[in-house]
Amino acid sequence: MKNKSGFTLIELIIVIAFASLALVLFFVQKINIDAMDRDDHRKIAINAMYYGLEEGFYAENGYYPETISEENLTVIDPNLFTDPSGVILGESGCSYLYEAANCEDGKCKEYTLRATLEKEEDYVKKNRN
Repeated sequence: MKNKSGFTLIELIIVIAFASLALVLFFVQKINIDAMDRDDHRKIAINAMYYGLEEGFYAENGYYPETISEENLTVIDPNLFTDPSGVILGESGCSYLYEAANCEDGKCKEYTLRATLEKEEDYVKKNRN
């Protein structure tokens, strides 16, 4: 009787099954980490808009604008107005939302900034003053 070296079919199936499971777990975790990273970018953008409105626009003008964009909120990086999906604030499907309230002649007393997150509840900032 000859001794044959090598793997049996059962051993190969077990190794392939284990490797497949490890790959599935890796990609599930990668998807979750990527979503959390996009959520972090959304929070950073909302915080930048919030501080730009409070420390920049309101401090200079004494009111909040009806809409925000890179034209009237020049103190922040213009790229922050574009969400991780590539949609600009104010366009349909954007995960950022600016809602002005108590407005008269384009001058508003209140606002709400909101980011729709993937892994958490919406991130909301309201006017300070």
